[in-house]
Amino acid sequence: MGLRDHDVVVLAQKIVSKSEGRLVSLASVTPSPRAVELGATVLKDPRLVELVLRESKEVLRAVPNVLIVEHRLGFVMANAGIDHSNVDGGEDDVLLLPADPDGSARRLRERFKEIAGVEVGIVINDSWGRAWRMGTTGAAIGVAGLPALVDMRGLPDLNGRILRVTEVAHADEIAAAASLLMGQSSEGQPVVIVRGFGPPARDGNGQELVRSRKMDLFR
Repeated sequence: MGLRDHDVVVLAQKIVSKSEGRLVSLASVTPSPRAVELGATVLKDPRLVELVLRESKEVLRAVPNVLIVEHRLGFVMANAGIDHSNVDGGEDDVLLLPADPDGSARRLRERFKEIAGVEVGIVINDSWGRAWRMGTTGAAIGVAGLPALVDMRGLPDLNGRILRVTEVAHADEIAAAASLLMGQSSEGQPVVIVRGFGPPARDGNGQELVRSRKMDLFR
């Protein structure tokens, strides 16, 4: 399938992290006293907990089998996005999120232009759970070449009423749609091409989707 201008290339976070060397062996990790104590609370390997702490700004929730943190990039997520699944290597190998997902997206976009001569959007897609809904869905952690958030405030609805609060998580919706094809287990489909959006309104980034602390109603 050839790329066209304005296609959106959605890539699974794991292949980006693997290509950037974000694989860590737990055997190389020495847990701190805090990680040992927290590991006993959440019933997780203290070496894994140590990596979570290193990748996080703050621990938000720690109960048996659940460790929710604010990632250093601002994402509120379980285990700082560190995962065992679909990771090549031994049982002790885990994969961290890309160090700079938006930077990764920009580099990928530039490289696709060099190789294919087309302007595409990039979405780096991770699988997230949600505090107020059941199940896992795709979420955009890195974005380039399209707006991650579309502000519709000031536009009329079908009846002419002016929208006051509507902002659309454009990149998250693309990521979630792509996840239907990528799957969540053994499907082996880490790249999806989304076509038909037309020229992007502007260039954006994944940080547009991070809710600031002052707007966070749950903390």
